[in-house]
Amino acid sequence: MSLEGEPVKKSHSKGLSSAEILSDAELRAIARRGSARSYARNTVVVAEGDLTDTLYIIVSGRVRVYVSDAQGREVTLSEQGAGEYFGEMVLDEGPRSASVITLEPSRFLVVPKNDVLEFLGDNPAFAVHLIGKLIRRSRVLTENVKSLALLDVYGRVARLLLELAEDRDGLLLIEPRPTQQDMASRVGASREMVSKILTDLASGGYVRVEGRRMVIARTLPSRW
Repeated sequence: MSLEGEPVKKSHSKGLSSAEILSDAELRAIARRGSARSYARNTVVVAEGDLTDTLYIIVSGRVRVYVSDAQGREVTLSEQGAGEYFGEMVLDEGPRSASVITLEPSRFLVVPKNDVLEFLGDNPAFAVHLIGKLIRRSRVLTENVKSLALLDVYGRVARLLLELAEDRDGLLLIEPRPTQQDMASRVGASREMVSKILTDLASGGYVRVEGRRMVIARTLPSRW
């Protein structure tokens, strides 16, 4: 699928199955109903609490989905790339449930809610895709709540490292490695605490940093 000659490079987000990314046929079909918008890096595309009625399909680039409080503290919910979409929660006409910011220059198809509803009616397969995505989101949020409630900070950091890691020829790699601040926002802890845990893991030979990637060299201990 292309948008004004620009191919969609499908996302390789860690942990995503192919069912979570729109197929070429779905992208082509819904593209006819959307308009193109481009945003620079570090641009807030939608803000939590906004009253808007559009679905965003990522054509190129990456975004971070997060929630924040009045003091500016943030918790990252996910990252998304090309072929994925966000904003489907506006179908209930409620406010945005999270904010979305670009991690790099990004290009989107923006589809009004009424066109999305028509598209759902005409394309049952996409409706099933959307339902599946909402179910997976619910499962992820349930696991995150469980993690915050039952795991200590080390347990949450270890869980995140394993979620981000990919097995390549027997090596568990995280590439590109997230910043300590990004990890802190994902696990609901301070950057200083995450830094201490990573330093301790490195000292114990469990992880090592190689340029822009991190290697999990040994099985992470269940407790620290």
